[in-house]
Amino acid sequence: MATFDIGTTAVKGVLMTASGKSVMEKSINLETILNGEYKEQRPEDWYAAFCEISGFFFREGLRPEDVSGIVMSGQMQDLIPVKADLEPACNAILYSDGRAGQQAREIADCIGTETIEKSTGNHFDGSIPFSKLLWLKQKKPAVYKSVEKILISSKDYVITRLTGAFITDVTSASTAGLMDIRQKCWNLQWMQRMDLDSEKLPDIRYAEEQVGTVTLKSSGECGYAAGTPVYAGTGDAGATTLASGISQDGEFNINLGTSGWIACVSHDILEKPGVFNLAAMPRNSYINVVPFLNAGNVHKWISGILAPEDRIKDSYEYVDRLLSQSHAGSHGVMFLPYLAGERFPVMDTVIKGSFVGIGFDTAKQDLARSALEGVAFSIRQGLESIERVPEKISLIGGGAQVKTWCQILTDVLGHEIIVYKGSEYLPAAAIAAAVLIDQGEIADYASFVNSLQNDNDSISYEPVPENTELYNKVYRHYLKMYPGIKSILS
Repeated sequence: MATFDIGTTAVKGVLMTASGKSVMEKSINLETILNGEYKEQRPEDWYAAFCEISGFFFREGLRPEDVSGIVMSGQMQDLIPVKADLEPACNAILYSDGRAGQQAREIADCIGTETIEKSTGNHFDGSIPFSKLLWLKQKKPAVYKSVEKILISSKDYVITRLTGAFITDVTSASTAGLMDIRQKCWNLQWMQRMDLDSEKLPDIRYAEEQVGTVTLKSSGECGYAAGTPVYAGTGDAGATTLASGISQDGEFNINLGTSGWIACVSHDILEKPGVFNLAAMPRNSYINVVPFLNAGNVHKWISGILAPEDRIKDSYEYVDRLLSQSHAGSHGVMFLPYLAGERFPVMDTVIKGSFVGIGFDTAKQDLARSALEGVAFSIRQGLESIERVPEKISLIGGGAQVKTWCQILTDVLGHEIIVYKGSEYLPAAAIAAAVLIDQGEIADYASFVNSLQNDNDSISYEPVPENTELYNKVYRHYLKMYPGIKSILS
């Protein structure tokens, strides 16, 4: 089967056997369009990357008739307006774009903040697709009028292009600000109260449900045989949590993608400030998430800033070398990592990042390390907010490939962290379980994911006591940074 992860930074594809073995892997980078506080991507780029990766699989020997199904995960909380001809009505407005603050306040005034949060299980603000849809109608009425359906996850758009179906999954729909998280249905009356067309909403499906097949037209574009089954899949947090293997209280997963999160699982939503609740892939279970807008994007930014012009192409390698020469505490330099604004531990779409403690003796190594330490401190705040004693912490995502960062997180949290090798592709591999469940090959998600982890070597990072002691002191100073910077920028 062919599995894909349509992320913010890249589209990743994994060709899997029915036994869960990875046969081929391929990744293609994506461009994000930044215009002030606006953050957008072109949905056509997602589909083009999907087709390019698929073409690579076929050139390497895959036969179309051998593909038993296609399933995907993708970034969530986007507003993706699509016309009846399946073309985008405009660029996708990304999850990290908080432009619809005024519209969020209008919706909250009309429907009631408590009503919204009780039904959706989540905080409501200008980054939520419901708010962005009202923004689209008010600010770009001609575009709104041209919209046949809105989609919530990047993988939803690729599914639409493949099958002609307009769907989203329960995990992605949890981020829309419109779904009753326990009943798994849209609050259609909210759309009506805001004079929005409820017919523009996609159908909500479970990850393992077949939602259509590859059409003749899309077959010619991507190479898969017409009639190949396509599944609903899941939002990226659903796939990542599944891949991380956390299944009971006290187990946590940290994801270091472009953005990041801490996740645990439960049988109900967790009503705590800053916690985002999602319907999970296994039915009747929930993912409790503390989300961060700033994670791997900080590593990318500092790498691009510090690398000389002749090293831009290998800027990550350059900065990794700097990190290997750095020391815990970055010689007193601290970094507030809110480059994209932030949604936790503060809900502030306009706050900026900041270095503190720079002197004549500050070196590139200190700037590089302090940037990653700042993200680690932010993650520590998130973990502490859940108020559960960690028994197991796993780490996944592109940032998990940065060894120094893994050790920084371990020392900052003062807890062992398990990193699975090849974790960058594990979420795409894990969602293969959805196809196997529908086709009767496996009984449930848990057994397949356990086999994935058993087949992937892991690295265990242990805290260095003197580093943890130092970071405990630095952390207390770090907590004062946001209030101080906010007072300067206000």
